[in-house]
Amino acid sequence: MRLGVLFPQRELPRHPHALIDFARSVEDMGFDYLVLNDHVVGAVGEDRDPPLTGPYRETDPFYDPLVACGHLAALTTTLEFCTGVMILPQRQTVLVARQAADLDLLSGGRFALGVGVGWNPVEYESLGVDFASRGERLTEQVDLLRRLWSGEVVDFEGKYHCVDRAVLVPAPSGSIPILFGGMSAPAYRRAAKQGDGFIFMGALHEITLPAWRGLRESMDRAERDVAGFRAEYYATRADFGGLSASDLLSELETWEANGGTHACVKTMGMGFSTVDEHLQHLGQVAGALGLG
Repeated sequence: MRLGVLFPQRELPRHPHALIDFARSVEDMGFDYLVLNDHVVGAVGEDRDPPLTGPYRETDPFYDPLVACGHLAALTTTLEFCTGVMILPQRQTVLVARQAADLDLLSGGRFALGVGVGWNPVEYESLGVDFASRGERLTEQVDLLRRLWSGEVVDFEGKYHCVDRAVLVPAPSGSIPILFGGMSAPAYRRAAKQGDGFIFMGALHEITLPAWRGLRESMDRAERDVAGFRAEYYATRADFGGLSASDLLSELETWEANGGTHACVKTMGMGFSTVDEHLQHLGQVAGALGLG
């Protein structure tokens, strides 16, 4: 099983050296990949109708994940990168195809695109995109991304996109994995039909394992082979904080025994406030796992 780390963007200093030091240290410890979340803007939560339901507000910092991944890919050698997840319906699809293809090429194939629909209507409104159609839009976007990455001339007319005999040059060197993420039935259905993998979020026994069983059943009904499907778990507590090293090891063993292929270690929510504190915990995890 491959092991990654979630970049704790809410709890590190807002300085480029914090990002660089974190990524290089994670690579040196022997972890396989780094995951970066995505939000373009935060929003004030007070006096909203309907209320905002997600965990992030106007004070929480986020780097653009494609920019950050490109920067870090140039400063590392083996570490892979994944967006976890990019809120794709907020973004222009052809431009994302170009950016992701370049990131794949310039990193030597060290990139996977995790996508989802998000939860913040304020963010959609700020970017001039309809919130209600985000699920339908995402389905069409994934189809178009794969067409564009083929390197062939694309003639595409959908509900939200029109591409008239255009081609992406250069195309990526291979197939960029597209992973879906979320905690909803529509997200699982999309992954069963279109995904190269799924990023599971939520407590392992209560949420993730039942969802993984259901997704496999959906793939069977769609006559899709689960072999090669990237089943990734964000190892978290029930409140989405990080796990102690001993609890984490137990969860990773259970996840792998149930067919998990990837697991992402999370240190946010554990009370750390410096790069060194986050890295010290990750070093303990790496040592317990025999990485490096």
